[in-house]
Amino acid sequence: MLGQQLLVIGRQVRTPHGKWIDLLAMNYEGNLHVLELKRDRTPREVVAQILDYGSWISTLDRDSVIEIANTHFAATRADPEFEQAFTEIFEAPAPDELNEETTMTIVATSLDDSSERIVTYLREFGVPINAVFFSYLEDEERRYLARSWMASEASSSAPISTRRASKRAEWNGRDWFVTFGDGDHRDWEDARRYGFASAGGGEWYSRTLRSLPVGARIFVHIPKHGYVGVGVTIGEAIAFAEAEVESDGQRVLLCQQPLAADYEHSDQKPSLDADLAEYVVPVQWETTVSKSEAYWVKGMFANQNSAGKLRQEFTLERLLSHFGIEDE
Repeated sequence: MLGQQLLVIGRQVRTPHGKWIDLLAMNYEGNLHVLELKRDRTPREVVAQILDYGSWISTLDRDSVIEIANTHFAATRADPEFEQAFTEIFEAPAPDELNEETTMTIVATSLDDSSERIVTYLREFGVPINAVFFSYLEDEERRYLARSWMASEASSSAPISTRRASKRAEWNGRDWFVTFGDGDHRDWEDARRYGFASAGGGEWYSRTLRSLPVGARIFVHIPKHGYVGVGVTIGEAIAFAEAEVESDGQRVLLCQQPLAADYEHSDQKPSLDADLAEYVVPVQWETTVSKSEAYWVKGMFANQNSAGKLRQEFTLERLLSHFGIEDE
């Protein structure tokens, strides 16, 4: 709907059938909006026209959507990359999945009766189509632009999903991101020195970290700073109280080493509560930098999960280049 902020990713987008879509936009969830602009009263043929556009748009995979966006941005923006434009508008990285749903909107001064009946009928079956009307008003020296929707969002059945596997960014089967919450309960310099990544303080925080497989290549991100290290996991996650690290050629308990943080989330020391415990994954670092040297570029991927699959090529390509890693 036009009440939410949209990123315009294409103007006059040519379809394979020789037609031109007035505006193609995207919302913060990565879903596409087809906007057909009509200055005057519109005949019912415009409904068939926008349905034709929507049927094609719904088939676009992630790469096709990004290609359309980058072609448009190259001529209109200083930052011609889709990921950077998305982050600038929505202040968050683009989602892994794009174009899960497609919404069609006719923008006009009015619709004829036949068109209104067709749009209303289609909405009853969950087709995500609507019309919005704009009127220009003057009151003495004041001017207004009034907007009204033909139908409220609540009047439609659930929108039809256009989800397809190809609309999600492919994963290379190897690379993961890890969010390291540097602060009172954990310290990045400890992790660099002893070779580990950690998360905890609740099942939600540690669950994804505990899912990391042995042999995963991880890229570590510190919130509000950037990426600070790359390494490979060499063991499964284990509670901090039981975690061992190598020191002077021997395996020793991590909790008995001189550490900058306490790695505790309860009054018990060490915590015996499995849900609250800090979990530690042993890592063989390939390269690390201090928090003050963290690397970050607008449009890069990060989220609040402690760990997850790193799918976004934009982020991966820049990390490999920045840390001087030659990928296979």
